[in-house]
Amino acid sequence: MNANLQTPSPYASEASRWQAVQARDPEADGHFVYAVRTTGVYCRPSSAARLPRRENVEFFDSAEAAEAAGYRPSRRAHGDRTTAAAERAALVAQACRRIEESEPPPGLDALAAEAGMSPWHFHRIFKAETGVTPKAYASARRAARLREELGEPAASVTDAIYGAGFSTSSRFYETSNQRLGMRARDYQAGGTGTEIRFAVGQCTLGAILVAQSRRGICAILLGDDPDALVRDLQDRFPMAELVGGDADFERLVAQVVGFVEMPVIGLNLPLDVRGTAFQERVWQALRAIPAGATATYAEIAERIGAPRAARAVGAACGANPIAVAIPCHRVVRRDGDLSGYRWGVERKRELLRREAEPAAVVEAG
Repeated sequence: MNANLQTPSPYASEASRWQAVQARDPEADGHFVYAVRTTGVYCRPSSAARLPRRENVEFFDSAEAAEAAGYRPSRRAHGDRTTAAAERAALVAQACRRIEESEPPPGLDALAAEAGMSPWHFHRIFKAETGVTPKAYASARRAARLREELGEPAASVTDAIYGAGFSTSSRFYETSNQRLGMRARDYQAGGTGTEIRFAVGQCTLGAILVAQSRRGICAILLGDDPDALVRDLQDRFPMAELVGGDADFERLVAQVVGFVEMPVIGLNLPLDVRGTAFQERVWQALRAIPAGATATYAEIAERIGAPRAARAVGAACGANPIAVAIPCHRVVRRDGDLSGYRWGVERKRELLRREAEPAAVVEAG
């Protein structure tokens, strides 16, 4: 990791913050705001507003903190904030294109220099806008290119590895399972050689499909049509060896069904979680929401350190293939509306009801 990422914020002290305000330092934006007691307003450090007297200034870590203390944003600050947000988004979008188009991808120092920021500040802005670090974004893009390369009918695994931008095959094979969820040769063959056991059953929420790889449960799918659930699994691994569950597996399915019927009991089984770096961070945050509680998309974005990524959090919830065990049903809109759910809003409503009234569910059973 770049040494710049190990240092504390350069705007931690009041002296450094006042110096940044005097210099109208744009790199200080996002680290703090300053408020003026005589006017009752607050501004970002680089604001072009008239410089106040030092004795009239106090600092806050965020605009929310300043507003909680009774200050309001100045008209200039509101306009500056909108412009600054658009400028940051444009710079990050440009950096994403550079990462996608360059081979090897540029390092943090080069990206920061192109954006006119310090590496520390650029790293912070990039993660806030995208939800991942520049390094994680480059890794995800490389994995996506690898999947595309492996999908070419004439490509060998070695050619695909180098075509995706890996400088050596050893660097790829060190993390191939995390990148693809299986060996590269198996992925290229659409899952050939990968055994996935599955079974379809019924629960009070409708049809349920449970699938398990050697690494753990890789799918819990809910729906109205059992055949559609099987087709969904086949689409994920078109050449995998799908094996109907035996008696032992049926017991595992029964355990999963019992968990779906009463989520508060928990599910003590390993999961085979496969997603992008950002999706896996979201899914991990979802698993930290206790049964009976909910969180908003914005709150999940805050918890994973990407406060501007609420919409991307919603997309990650929609991509979740493991219903209930990765509880995307516990995420709601800011106004409490249930919004969408991959397996139907009514199922989401019922799951939340069961978790809110566990005693009633037990008595009913």
